[in-house]
Amino acid sequence: MTSSGGRDSTPGSVSLAVGIPYGPLILTLAMQTLATMAAFSAPTLAPKIAEDLGVDGHLIGFFVSTVYGIGIFSALLSPDFIQKFGAVRVGQFVMLGVIAMLAIAGSGGLYALAFCAVVLGVGYGATAPVSTHLLIPRTKPSVLNLVFSIRQIGVPLGGVLGALILPFLAVEFGWRIAFWAQLVPAALLLLWFQYYRNSWDAGRNRAHRLFKGELLRPFYLLRDNHLMRLLAIASFSYAGIQLCFIGFMALHLTEMTGLNLIAAGQVLALYQIAGVASRPLWGWIADRYITSIRLLGVLGLVMGMAAIAAGQLSDSWSIWSVLLVAIVAGATASGYTGIAYGAFAAFSGKYRTEATALGSGAMFAGVLIMPTVFGLIVGDAAHYWQAYGVMALIAAASGAWLMTAKVPVGATSD
Repeated sequence: MTSSGGRDSTPGSVSLAVGIPYGPLILTLAMQTLATMAAFSAPTLAPKIAEDLGVDGHLIGFFVSTVYGIGIFSALLSPDFIQKFGAVRVGQFVMLGVIAMLAIAGSGGLYALAFCAVVLGVGYGATAPVSTHLLIPRTKPSVLNLVFSIRQIGVPLGGVLGALILPFLAVEFGWRIAFWAQLVPAALLLLWFQYYRNSWDAGRNRAHRLFKGELLRPFYLLRDNHLMRLLAIASFSYAGIQLCFIGFMALHLTEMTGLNLIAAGQVLALYQIAGVASRPLWGWIADRYITSIRLLGVLGLVMGMAAIAAGQLSDSWSIWSVLLVAIVAGATASGYTGIAYGAFAAFSGKYRTEATALGSGAMFAGVLIMPTVFGLIVGDAAHYWQAYGVMALIAAASGAWLMTAKVPVGATSD
């Protein structure tokens, strides 16, 4: 899949002086936000669903794992479909998957939810490749990392909106209505994509044959491009560590520091806020002062230090020290994704869409595997410091590799 480097004059793609393509950026940000909100709907509504269906609420926790597991394959396959049908059409397919998932989830029982997770996962993995294909030709290289970082705000934003809106709807109107209420914005976004179909998908290759040579392009990049391998390893590691912090922070704090559940939840919220606020900041820095590769290396090293500090948290630590650890952990482990996708796009030559597909696959795999390893270590050792120590080593090693990697001259987004 090739991507042109110039800007176009199609509707909604006009860039202002700073080079940010506001039309495609808002469209892809909305797609990521709504898809993520749908993905986290089931676990957010789990107490109400479990009560109504008479099932163990922990079973619903597998919903997100299924979405990301299926998403690994759909991410790697999506560039092939983008080449034939265009990014707009595949983006509509993502939203169609969201709509189908929401409609069926609100109508059925536990088995319907399991099926819906598969349906959503098929579309969810394509969100980053679609965004890359739409953004790259319309974004000035001088703001590439900033644009990708802003788009990635859609992941935590979707989670926050779901946490704020869905429980209220479930209490007032029922959990099924909480699913169905999301159908309206999802349908509107699908129609909004159609407005740009003719112009933004004009370069699609209708003669392209699916499931042929280009299907394996992400794997070829992994095999042939040393920098892509390092980025894939770092993305796997950082994404996994991000989910370790999110999944275990509240439990860790209540068990080891004496904080109650409300206070621990507030610390976790601060972690998420730090991740949201830092994303555009890291993008801005990577566009102006340091390459995205080097900045990702720095973030990995600092992430490792934050993990070591988190492993030492106890009731002897002041609340301000706990908050500082949460902020640093959030800004690194949750704030890196935008510049990671920017690096995949900037250092992959003409195969930018395929490179971000590789990045998504690596991140989704990390999300699935590393929290499980973390939980096993905590369970065996009965202490958190060993688990956080392993995470720290992985983060620091990934960061060090990126810090010492040879960056191709002229391939940066500067």
